[in-house]
Amino acid sequence: MDQIDVKLLSLLQKNARYPLKYLAGQVYLSSPAVSARLERLEKQGIIAGYHANVEPLSLGFHITAFINLSLDPKQKPEFYPFISACPNVLECDCVTGAFSMHIKVCFPSTQELDTFIGHLQAFGKTETQIVFSTPVPYRGINVSSLFGENADTEETPSSDTE
Repeated sequence: MDQIDVKLLSLLQKNARYPLKYLAGQVYLSSPAVSARLERLEKQGIIAGYHANVEPLSLGFHITAFINLSLDPKQKPEFYPFISACPNVLECDCVTGAFSMHIKVCFPSTQELDTFIGHLQAFGKTETQIVFSTPVPYRGINVSSLFGENADTEETPSSDTE
């Protein structure tokens, strides 16, 4: 991965809908060269997908919460399909510490959250934090740090003819 890839990743994390022509102009390459780079980054698994950032509140999901769950490792084969099938689960991570699962959920009401927590408690002890605000929303990986702070302004190679 070089500085051009880093710049492309930074741009796409800001807006995955930037036109190919715009991206090409930002990295001083042709559109076909940028397209080839993006395809390579996708095949390498560096770009895992392109997503819309949907605002839950605008769809009536007023409650966002983090639920910590103590899960016996023997229950993972039963738990993983259960949690994967729950549409209100935004993310579930297996973590270290007093709890083994950290689950981010979104619900229209505290009553629905409470019902969900009741289902989770069949797997183990829970602890829940309800989100009041999000001062730092998801912002992607700072790929510019891979090449230092000036990655966006450093000279880019002109020999790329992919």
